[in-house]
Amino acid sequence: MNRVARALIRYFLKGLIVVVPLGAAIFLVYWAIAGLDRTLNLSDILLINPKTGKPIYIPGLGILSVLIVILFAGILLTYIVTDPIKQWFARWLNRLPLLKFLYSSIKDLTEAFVGEEKKFNEPVLVEVNEFGLKKIGFLTQKDLSALGLPGQVAVYFPWSYSFAGQVVIISADKVTPINKSAAEMMKFVISGGVSGLE
Repeated sequence: MNRVARALIRYFLKGLIVVVPLGAAIFLVYWAIAGLDRTLNLSDILLINPKTGKPIYIPGLGILSVLIVILFAGILLTYIVTDPIKQWFARWLNRLPLLKFLYSSIKDLTEAFVGEEKKFNEPVLVEVNEFGLKKIGFLTQKDLSALGLPGQVAVYFPWSYSFAGQVVIISADKVTPINKSAAEMMKFVISGGVSGLE
């Protein structure tokens, strides 16, 4: 009986290792999409059932409207928005310092991951102390002469199990390129080093 109980516990634990991360990932994706859809879905405000007089809620309309707005903005920026319009927008944004700060920070972060000039595409290994302690980071600036720091570089270190991180400035000779893809290294760091490297 003891052997059967131990085998059942072992099977349960193996199943737990598969089911919990998969279930948590599916739940988080569902929660994020459903929350975004509920927040941005205006169907229950704009559409009323003529027979009952009650609002009509159409699931997925919020997400669809966001995708359409993003696509429409991309088309506008590509074909219609000219330099004078961009300069007008920049002047308008300069009048609202808090909005400008938030907008530029979020824009820079978004462009770092999906823009034409991705910033987190050079994984590096950095020696951080005299004992040989090394950290994995991403080279974000190769030349800091504008700050009066020639020969120095900026490296972003993401924190494990978080989307936060820190930027450090370090001598270029302490930085060693890693011959792996940026996505693979980001996954490795964010997972706390438990995600296997291929």
